Amino acid sequence: MNYKIKTNGVEYEVHIHRVEGNTAHLTVNDVDFEVEVEGLQANPTRLSSDPVEKTVKSGTSITKHKSHKTHHEMKSPLPGTILDIYVNKGDTIKKGQVLLVIEAMKMENAIEAEQDGVVEKIITKKGVSVLQDDVLLIIK
Repeated sequence: MNYKIKTNGVEYEVHIHRVEGNTAHLTVNDVDFEVEVEGLQANPTRLSSDPVEKTVKSGTSITKHKSHKTHHEMKSPLPGTILDIYVNKGDTIKKGQVLLVIEAMKMENAIEAEQDGVVEKIITKKGVSVLQDDVLLIIK
């Protein structure tokens, strides 16, 4: 089942592979996850096979249980607004390189790469408000 969800102005492509009890096996923007969702039961009638757009309220949380990733998720270290993004998909980056700038409490914060790699996907965009631990970029 494929879905498009939007949270904090950022759109995510979600493919749900299967649901077992309260555990969903899914892919979000090409990254595999196994998540536990409170109140979810494996019930095929609850999950439509048609693509739909859903909005997830800010503050809604899904607990990541286990992921099968060969990617690194670059997460926001603090809540704020994305002012600039200095990389593009496919760019080779070096540890310590400034990737983007987040404004928080009227201060600009340069967010640096935590490792060498290649930008596989840019999850956020300029002007979007992010929360602490929101995924900003996928690095492989």
